[in-house]
Amino acid sequence: MANIHILDDRLIEKIAAGEVVERPASIVKELVENAVDAQAKIITIDIQVGGKKRILISDDGCGIVPEELPMAIRRHATSKITSADDLFSIHTMGFRGEALAAIAAISHMRIISKSRNDDRLEGACLKIDGGIIAS
Repeated sequence: MANIHILDDRLIEKIAAGEVVERPASIVKELVENAVDAQAKIITIDIQVGGKKRILISDDGCGIVPEELPMAIRRHATSKITSADDLFSIHTMGFRGEALAAIAAISHMRIISKSRNDDRLEGACLKIDGGIIAS
């Protein structure tokens, strides 16, 4: 009989990702919901090989400021709730902060974001490979 042990963090992340990302359509759903929550008016979806080779979602939403991009791919990181009381008045499509972390854990992912900060545009790119920030 095997000994009971705690799973490695990387394995835990992949199991959790499987709960959020059942198939490529789940990724599209989560990313489109994020775009809608970011007040996007135009959302473009580009899928190759049924989403197994590439899923590209582009939108004109408010974006993520560069310094917050690494935080955006951490599990349970969200800008949409701050206390338990917020759970009873959710007005967004996504709030748990799991989608980007789950997608990042099982893919080669790139987030390119442009945001406005004090009337100036800022842009950044974050590359993630299997949940690890590559650049």
